[in-house]
Amino acid sequence: MEIQRLVKMANDISRFFEAEPDHDEAVKGVLGHISRFWDPRMRREIAEHAAAGGSGLTDLAREAVSRLPPVTEARTA
Repeated sequence: MEIQRLVKMANDISRFFEAEPDHDEAVKGVLGHISRFWDPRMRREIAEHAAAGGSGLTDLAREAVSRLPPVTEARTA
């Protein structure tokens, strides 16, 4: 998937959680959403982008993505 599309999606999620008054809960919300709903390939690509500087990511999205566990295999249902 095109990285700019993933950046936009991560930023959209982070904007939703910006309303959360507790910063740690906001980070957990973004992290949880990406972990549950993004496929492994998408998570790997956004994590690699963030590790390379995360151009275009909001601060909240960058922080959440930096906490993603490494993707080593596809998740099973």
